[in-house]
Amino acid sequence: MTEYLTDYMNTVTERLKGCTERSELDAILSEHMDKIAFMQHERIVHFLVTMMFAIVLTIFIIGLLITENIMLTVLVTIILILLIFYIKHYYFLENTVQKMYVIYDKILKMQEDLK
Repeated sequence: MTEYLTDYMNTVTERLKGCTERSELDAILSEHMDKIAFMQHERIVHFLVTMMFAIVLTIFIIGLLITENIMLTVLVTIILILLIFYIKHYYFLENTVQKMYVIYDKILKMQEDLK
């Protein structure tokens, strides 16, 4: 997903640099709005999964503190590592969707300038 989204952002930026016609700008805007919708959905799903992992981690940490079972330490470590990667990916998605909003505003401004 990271590579796909990075490639898309580079592609749309390059397309906007060479865009001089209103019809082409309308096509880019339509595609961009679809991508924003897809990425918003992706972002929500990753947020929910990240929160689920955080809750599970909290539960296992409490279990570790209560029982002092050494096997729970391994499980807590694994979940913590997964949570770190989920947070990293969610951070990327969140920031990229915000950049997509900026590009959306730029497209609208370009449409105004072409009127």
